[in-house]
Amino acid sequence: MSEHAIEFLQGWIGEKVHCQPSLDRIEEQAESLARECAAKAAEAGIPLEDIQEEVGDIQELIASKLEEAAEADQDEKNSDKSAE
Repeated sequence: MSEHAIEFLQGWIGEKVHCQPSLDRIEEQAESLARECAAKAAEAGIPLEDIQEEVGDIQELIASKLEEAAEADQDEKNSDKSAE
């Protein structure tokens, strides 16, 4: 994958992928974000194939990032409660 494609994907995920209040919505949100990412990549002149060549299915990648963010948020909440 080109350096430009890597930078685009990292920046886009950092900007768009945030903790969801419900783990049940992660797949739905990941699907929507994957479509948005593909569209923005195309606008930036980056073929989706370049991204997928490096990371595989972007929807799966986004879902895993959403899950990580949700778990980190839950850990933080649990840590805050135990500190009280």
